[in-house]
Amino acid sequence: MLKEERQNHIIKQINLHNKVLSSDLSIQLNVSEDTIRRDLNELAEAGKILKVHGGALSKSFQYPFQENNTYAKDSKKEISRKTLNLVQNDMVLLVSGGTTMIELARMFPDNLSCTIFTISPLVALELAEKQKVNVILLGGQLSKSAHINTGSLTISQLADIKVDLCIQGANSISIDDGLTDSDWEVVQAKKAMLRSAQKTAIVCIAEKLNSAQKLKVCDLNALDYLITDLNPTDRLLARYTEKIKVI
Repeated sequence: MLKEERQNHIIKQINLHNKVLSSDLSIQLNVSEDTIRRDLNELAEAGKILKVHGGALSKSFQYPFQENNTYAKDSKKEISRKTLNLVQNDMVLLVSGGTTMIELARMFPDNLSCTIFTISPLVALELAEKQKVNVILLGGQLSKSAHINTGSLTISQLADIKVDLCIQGANSISIDDGLTDSDWEVVQAKKAMLRSAQKTAIVCIAEKLNSAQKLKVCDLNALDYLITDLNPTDRLLARYTEKIKVI
């Protein structure tokens, strides 16, 4: 594989999953970690990614957010529009973090009244602009890569609430592996969110379907809704509709 092809693959993986590890890229591309580190350095110097210890982050996670840095922005807006159809007045919601959740917060109607718990300071700031939304930010240790609060304090607070609907972003999702992620602390927070909700909706751009990370959050049958940018009748979603309601 040529260097340009390798670096294009790296950029796509970073944009899809927000964070990648050098060790994982080395295995995927069958090259040394030194080669991956050189690629990441070049891409960071070119302003295409954000290099961090052990890997890299998408520029979508650079704060303050720039509109043109959000990967698949139109798809995430379509997902947000669909997700809002599940929200009714006076509901209690629990929302995770990520760029799709930020788009959802921005699109939240001004006339919709509800209470929203979130583990994302950035989502909380976006929702704070909505006059009829009561926003409760759950505390904890801030993950510098995921920009959400994690750890024992977050999980303890989540255990004390019961919400009508939990809305989570997906790092990876597949029929066989279910919902997966690459960060242990993020996985524990997501599991605690599932336990706090009567129903859970997973939002996911189509490019993340049929992908898997090393750490499992849950099986598909533990979820209630899968919301993507595709039409629910799309062939790519056929097997998912057998296990979960697809919107």
